[in-house]
Formats: sequence, structure tokens, C-alpha cells
Amino acid sequence: MSWHIRLTQWGSKSLADKGYSAIEILRYYYGDSVYINSADEISGIPASWPGYELDIGSSGSKVAFLQEELNAISHNYPAIPTVDVDGIYGENTADAVMTFQRIFNLPQTGVTDYSTWYKISQIYVGVTQIAELV
Repeated sequence: MSWHIRLTQWGSKSLADKGYSAIEILRYYYGDSVYINSADEISGIPASWPGYELDIGSSGSKVAFLQEELNAISHNYPAIPTVDVDGIYGENTADAVMTFQRIFNLPQTGVTDYSTWYKISQIYVGVTQIAELV
């Protein structure tokens, strides 16, 4: 294999159309030493937006995840009150969200909308340093 061949969008598509997997396409261009690590589960990675606002009365795993993130953030921002991680969006969770919104210049509604969810995720990644290579 010649190393002067470069990965291209259309060349990759052509190989994919022929049934090549992602790793096979990479190896076609870069040689057999290319590998992809995978894991069944990665801990600490923020969850995706649930697709709907979380507010008083909401419940479930997305609420519990939000509560865990808020508690982690509160270690660095003690004005944010810690909450019970019970998966129930009650007054305490709404108060913690509202305080977070105030600190990070978001509309202070106590409702976790799209903007609030992703700002919480961003700050969570920063304070837990899960994106740092060590």
C-alpha cells in the first residue's frame, strides 16, 4: 500500500458502498496498524438532552442524572444547593437549577430546558475533568 493515498470523502463512500466497515476504510488508507478502541460502557459521560423540558413533577433516569451533575457542580459552586438523587424533580431540584441558571446567566426559570441542560453538561465536564487526558 502506498502512503501517498489520502483519505477522501468520496473514496470513503465508495468503499462503504462496497461493504467496507469503518476500520477497514481507515486501514485501506493508513495501513494495518490502525485500530479502534471500544468499550461497552463509559462512565462519567454526560447524558444527551432528553428531548423535553424537565420541571417540577418530572421523574426518571434523566432527572437523576441531572441531580448527580448538579451535586458535582455544587462542590465548585457552593451557592448551588445539593439535592437528593432520587429521580424526582421537586422544589429542591428546581431551586438548584434556578441557582445554576443565575450563576451562569441563563433565564432563571427553575426549568431544565435545552440551553440549561447543555450548560450543566458543559460545566459538569469542566469541574469533573472527565475530558482531561492523564
